[in-house]
Amino acid sequence: MPFAQVNGQKLYYEDTGGNGRVIIFSHGLLMDSSMFAPQVQALRGTWRCITWDERGHGQTADPARCDPFSYYDSANDLAALLAHLGVQKAVLAGMSQGGYLSLRCALTHPEIVRALVLMDTQALPEDPAKMVGHEALIKAWLEGGLSDEIAAVVAHIILGDNWPGTAAWQAKWRQSTPPNLLQCFTTLGSRDDISDQLGAITMPALVVHGTLDHAIDLARAQAMADALPHAQMVPVPGGGHASNLTHPAPVNAALAAFLGTLP
Repeated sequence: MPFAQVNGQKLYYEDTGGNGRVIIFSHGLLMDSSMFAPQVQALRGTWRCITWDERGHGQTADPARCDPFSYYDSANDLAALLAHLGVQKAVLAGMSQGGYLSLRCALTHPEIVRALVLMDTQALPEDPAKMVGHEALIKAWLEGGLSDEIAAVVAHIILGDNWPGTAAWQAKWRQSTPPNLLQCFTTLGSRDDISDQLGAITMPALVVHGTLDHAIDLARAQAMADALPHAQMVPVPGGGHASNLTHPAPVNAALAAFLGTLP
């Protein structure tokens, strides 16, 4: 299996290869690189697609430990992975947490960023009202394991209701270990507010957001799009927090149209 020993980490990644232009996908909290399968399938004929598992997630995670990290560390991981693969410039596509690290990578490593695709994400910290519920959920999960009730709530937040692939993701969530859950959630809740820095991100950006996203209100994504100098906003009707996974057709259409405009 492909792993990159970079930035003090052992990062799992997948790479469609070739000499084409590069897009790298960064997943959300509790997800992994496989959540971008619909996008990779749609783009692999024309783009070199790279996906990776971030700290504390998927095959990158060490079940026994997860050292403290910030999304700036994750941004450095992304930059180091691209350098490891010999990629000088890429489109950074991130969902939720993946968007948090992609935005920070655009601020700290702008020279490697061709464009941004920001899916169901934001530049603000978590909504304090939503954070109270998230903290209670994670506390119950850590103390008693992932019950069917908690799994249903997590699925509602991330995947929406009645999506056919929910059970497979709930099975993955049951493999999460307390050290990884606790640290990844701590990183999420303690991140800084970068909304006042968006004017410095001058590369083209596509903001895609589900209209039924229960984790991040659509208005927050619109505010981010408005503050980015060269961004366009595409709402996904009926899409939830992982709209790229549950509603791939409109997301892929928006992605293809945007990528087609890049030099």
